[in-house]
Amino acid sequence: MRVGVLTGGGDCPGLNAVIRGIVRKGVQEYGYDFTGFRDGWRGPLEGDTVRLDIPAVRGILPRGGTILGSSRTNPLKVEGGARRVLETLAAEGVDALVVIGGEDTLGVAARLHTETGLKVVGVPKTIDNDLSATDYTFGFDTAVNIATEAIDRLHTTAESHMRVLVVEVMGRHAGWIALHSGLAGGANAILIPEHRFDLDQVCGWVESRFKIRYAPIVVVAEGAMPRDGDMVLKDGTLDSFGHVRLSGIGEWLAAQIEKRTGKEARTTVLGHVQRGGTPSAFDRWLATRFGLHAVDAVRDGDFGTMVALRATDIVRVPIGDATARIKTVEPALYAEAGVFFG
Repeated sequence: MRVGVLTGGGDCPGLNAVIRGIVRKGVQEYGYDFTGFRDGWRGPLEGDTVRLDIPAVRGILPRGGTILGSSRTNPLKVEGGARRVLETLAAEGVDALVVIGGEDTLGVAARLHTETGLKVVGVPKTIDNDLSATDYTFGFDTAVNIATEAIDRLHTTAESHMRVLVVEVMGRHAGWIALHSGLAGGANAILIPEHRFDLDQVCGWVESRFKIRYAPIVVVAEGAMPRDGDMVLKDGTLDSFGHVRLSGIGEWLAAQIEKRTGKEARTTVLGHVQRGGTPSAFDRWLATRFGLHAVDAVRDGDFGTMVALRATDIVRVPIGDATARIKTVEPALYAEAGVFFG
């Protein structure tokens, strides 16, 4: 049995831990051979491969990023893309493919499985934690820890100058990173895509903190929107999956707060720093377990499935269940954080 492995979409802390888990168990217990495909779906599309064996995965557990590289290549948008992927797999003697990715990467895997019979097993990856059918995705915990540390540091500089600091975090159309890091970091307002915010109310929260000589921190998810307005974007360019580049809400919000309250406001956009660096212990643990169970699914011939976390158990679910819709923050969960606003 020869198994292919690829990592697609945005890079994410823990990707290397998954690769390591897949290869170590696959080689040691099942005698499988492994072929890595470089840069997501571009690898099988163009035949760009690298050998994966136990020496190749030594020492990669604590490393961020991915030794295979990643991209947002969508083979279904390329003329004859599906056929080229299958031809590459056949030429390389690959019997099954483990696809590690988020909504878009796994969406391609689900379609190829359904439409061409590709033998594929999915592993959920995204710092946004927005994949349905799994309680958590690896990478999320690391991103939250990085954002929380940044908020902790910003409290001291905000208080030194008695200014408002707006912290923009990632998450696309889900507010999980903003909610978790904002609550953990003691933010005075948390704005998420699932709940349009009232700008007057945000300014009221800000002013209430200054009354007790406390400099407020406002955490805003990149996809958050004002109640009376549209999504704020730096540009309208789209990637190969049709997604617009998000960012800009933080700067817009700081300018509005300063204009309406007369208080000095500054913006910190954490951006890609949330995706880089050493993965947390939890993400290493979860990613490793996902890798071990993914290769078990290959052994069992349970294709078209994705490994997922349910409580502390790793289960298998149809890939389509994870990509049919994004997982968003429930209103009740967001309401809990509202106790600390203002």
